[in-house]
Amino acid sequence: MSVSKKILVSLPDSLLKEVDEIVAMEKKNRSEFIREAMKLYIRERQKIEIKEQMIKGYQDMARINEDMAEIGVKADNYALNAYESFIGGE
Repeated sequence: MSVSKKILVSLPDSLLKEVDEIVAMEKKNRSEFIREAMKLYIRERQKIEIKEQMIKGYQDMARINEDMAEIGVKADNYALNAYESFIGGE
């Protein structure tokens, strides 16, 4: 287990009151509550970062897919024109 360090945290009275109510209901102490809240925040932040990376990746891939589709359409048109010229005897 890692070594714990003490820190000093300042909270507005209204927030501390809410924390104390939750701590009392869940039969925990403030330190446990703060640790769990910080871990939850970090996990949620990581989820947000992953989601943002995925959005960027999908946007990048959309541009790549669009470019590839344009290349494919041009190739299809070229092949169709060549085929039509061939069967038309031109």
